Amino acid sequence: MNFAKLSRIAVVLLLGGAAAWWYTRPDPAPVQEEKKPAPPVPVKIARASTADVPVTLDLVGRGEAWEQVTLKARVDGQVKSVEFREGQRVAAGDLLLRLDEADFRARAAQAEATLARDQALLAKARADVARYQALKDQGFVSEEKVAEVRATAEAMAATVQADQAALDLARIQLGHTQVRAPFAGLVGTRLVHPGTAVKVNDTELATVSRIRPLYVNFAVPEGQLPALRAALAARRLAVEVAPPGSGPGQRAEPRFVDHAVASATGTLAMKAELANPDEALVPGQFLDVRLVLDTLKDAVTVPAEAVQQGPKGSFVYVVTADGDAAVRPVSLSTVRSSRAAIARGLAVGETVVVDGHSRLFPGAKVKVKEPGDGQGGKP
Repeated sequence: MNFAKLSRIAVVLLLGGAAAWWYTRPDPAPVQEEKKPAPPVPVKIARASTADVPVTLDLVGRGEAWEQVTLKARVDGQVKSVEFREGQRVAAGDLLLRLDEADFRARAAQAEATLARDQALLAKARADVARYQALKDQGFVSEEKVAEVRATAEAMAATVQADQAALDLARIQLGHTQVRAPFAGLVGTRLVHPGTAVKVNDTELATVSRIRPLYVNFAVPEGQLPALRAALAARRLAVEVAPPGSGPGQRAEPRFVDHAVASATGTLAMKAELANPDEALVPGQFLDVRLVLDTLKDAVTVPAEAVQQGPKGSFVYVVTADGDAAVRPVSLSTVRSSRAAIARGLAVGETVVVDGHSRLFPGAKVKVKEPGDGQGGKP
């Protein structure tokens, strides 16, 4: 083997060894990069304070007229005139409709004439009794004749009484030709027109509703019965009524609580009396009803947006003295007017996060948003 061939073999062996070392050498130790701390999370904060918080139950109710009646004719006849405008306010006794009274006037006149005739006959019969009594005393007539005349007079007296009753009835029927409002209220739509034939206790003539005050019907879930009974027993139950979405409502007084729960709905029917001085609310209208069952005195409160929901229930982020965010489980008593009343888990004066929760985590540093950053300021 010559020198050139040995040189080539040595070079190949050297290159192979170098390649083997390259692929089997240990990896260099990774360069440790310095971990930078997470930047503070911008948040808005508020301090827990104390306040008297009402415990409420929000329901949906419906208006009902305090009094409502559909007027019907009390005599057969024909409508002569309609004296009201639709939706008109009327007082008790105001004339609403007239029926044709010609027939009833004639009947009353006939009854008056019959009464007058029989009163004259009664006067004659009584005079006969006096005359025959005098003749009997003189011995000219018998006792039987006097008794006969006296019976005739008594019969005529009864006839006069019947005539008087017939006249009274005729006058009452004549009065029924004028249909009047039974109480003060509002008249509904016109149901008949002049010329309409009406039948006694059949044809509807008009509807009168009294809406000042107004009843409000609503139903309370049976699960709230213990709290409702406690509020009724302590005389602290209050009712507020308002049109949907209109804000604070008017005060109403509870007037009726049903004696049984409806099996179909699982609710207990109630009614409240609303003064409704301006008659802004009407029967059939849907209304927001708020029952005030109790008032929590000096309750710990925070803005409602501070309370978050997690797998284990409600919690808030509390800002510690070091500026860190800490998770604090809490128990809610109630939420009213954007304020949450905390039953347990938070003390007065502690600082909670009300905005910026999405980037928070336990132990995160927080930065309070300043007024100049366009996202609100400190509370």
